[in-house]
Amino acid sequence: MERMQDSAPLVVTIGDGPLSLEQVHAVAHGEAGVALALEVGERLRVARGVVERSLERGDAIYGLTTGLGAAVDTRLAADQIAAFQQRAVRARAVGVGPCLTQAEVRAMLLVRLAGLAQGASGISPVFAETIAAMLNARLHPVVRRIGSLGEADLSPLAQVFLPLVGEGEAEFGGRVLPGADAMRAAGIAMPEFGPKDGLALLNANAESVGLAALALHEVKLALGALTVAGALSLEAYRANLSPIAADLVALRPVPSQVAGSVKLRALLAGSDLFEAGAARRVQDPLSFRCLAPVNGAALAAFELARELVEIELNGAGDSPAVLAGDDTLRSTVNFDTTALALAFEGLGLAAAHAAAISAFRVVKLMSPASSDLPRFLTRHGGSHAGFATTQKTASVLEAEIRHLALPLGPMTMPVADGVEDYAPMTPRVVEKTTEIARRLLRLAAIELVVAAEAVDLREGIRLGAGTGLAHAFIRRHVAPLDDDRPMGREYEALAERLAAGELATALEELPA
Repeated sequence: MERMQDSAPLVVTIGDGPLSLEQVHAVAHGEAGVALALEVGERLRVARGVVERSLERGDAIYGLTTGLGAAVDTRLAADQIAAFQQRAVRARAVGVGPCLTQAEVRAMLLVRLAGLAQGASGISPVFAETIAAMLNARLHPVVRRIGSLGEADLSPLAQVFLPLVGEGEAEFGGRVLPGADAMRAAGIAMPEFGPKDGLALLNANAESVGLAALALHEVKLALGALTVAGALSLEAYRANLSPIAADLVALRPVPSQVAGSVKLRALLAGSDLFEAGAARRVQDPLSFRCLAPVNGAALAAFELARELVEIELNGAGDSPAVLAGDDTLRSTVNFDTTALALAFEGLGLAAAHAAAISAFRVVKLMSPASSDLPRFLTRHGGSHAGFATTQKTASVLEAEIRHLALPLGPMTMPVADGVEDYAPMTPRVVEKTTEIARRLLRLAAIELVVAAEAVDLREGIRLGAGTGLAHAFIRRHVAPLDDDRPMGREYEALAERLAAGELATALEELPA
């Protein structure tokens, strides 16, 4: 990302280098606009020439000279081809249910623009300029989120591009307008559709990939906060740290456990728990002992998902795809997102494991029999509730995360007259992963507050570098619990700070 000049907003240039998750987040949330690299125009013109020559030769090309889906056996007459492309957009705008947020719509537009910039679609170059103009003008089509099976996000992409055929609705200037009116108000001309243009807009996975990029931003913050919360719980519990000792982990060096142990040692560096005799027990409950392997596995699942999303952000999912060097268009299955769906299913399951041990730690810190601390962490005995009912909220969050983590599995009902008899259901898998992340952030907020209270009750202990920063961060925003008070709003406010990356920023002082 760069600034065009000192006072100008950030700009993400499409087509001159890899598109990152961070750039998607910045454009989606309105922190950055977009520009097309100079070479994109030439790349699109070259690919468009391949399309035009294929038409001149009379080649049989899916979606160019034939119908779509089950209608692949229908050959289009020359005078039908352009109108067919507009009809393809209208006919596939069948989404229902709640609407995507502005950030989600912007992510989808950006991802499709990045895909088109690869030069494999054969789209008319004007469409790339139009999409960039929509993003920069903050024109956001109305897109209902239910309708894609994940083998090309046809329905959401049709809805997001309805204004280009003068239909649908779009938000512009704080008002929802008919699509054509919104385009006029924004000063954006509706492009003329030619051969393959409609299919090029639709035959991709920009909803799945765009929302996946946004989901990973939230997952990263949630897993990071939950790991910090776990480390602070180790301090509060006065846990035995031998399970994260480098020499013991090296006896069975599972990469994710190694990484998890390294992270915890960095957070706990300088803690008096590393001193002989500081731990209360020889062996702690598994929810404390297994923090490194469990959260390490979740972070490894995140990295796999991130790798796949970045491949999608910088690849071309078009079918048929233009091979400019061969002057041909050929069918692909690059629109299949099974690998992405499975990675997100795995990420959700890994997050559920991390959520389970977090909730168990919360409960054990409040149990005198387990922690040697006052019941429910109140100094006032049975006359005060302390954190007793907080356990219920933690339990609900853990249960909902566990339920959302249940695999959705592939589609089992064939569509398109049986031609489309498989789909990975990627959009819904991505959506439920986002829902998991948001609950995980709230669970992390609860564990952080509970662990901070338990640390305060210990008195006289020395926290590690990272856990000390985390404790100070919590105490800047959440006071110790003396008399009972409504804690729900404080948990929610802290979760919002975690989601904004404030804890992650506070921990940037730690050595790498």
